[in-house]
Amino acid sequence: MAEKKTEKKGDMTVEEAGHKGGEKTAETHGKEFYEKIGHKGGEETAKTHGHEFYQEIGHKGGEKGGQKVKRLIEEGKEAEEKK
Repeated sequence: MAEKKTEKKGDMTVEEAGHKGGEKTAETHGKEFYEKIGHKGGEETAKTHGHEFYQEIGHKGGEKGGQKVKRLIEEGKEAEEKK
């Protein structure tokens, strides 16, 4: 995961400034703007990385998500048994 930028430049951190800028952009451009740039970014990623890239990240996400779901199911079963 990316390292957080917490260095101070003036009265706020770089992270705080980015957050503030994101809020202002959302205020001025709205949901449609983010949908449009997200779609555009997805298309470009598909061009540069190909179908296999999406398969790989989907598989990785499934492994991580699957493990969490499995753990939660086990915890639920244990809680039911204790009742």
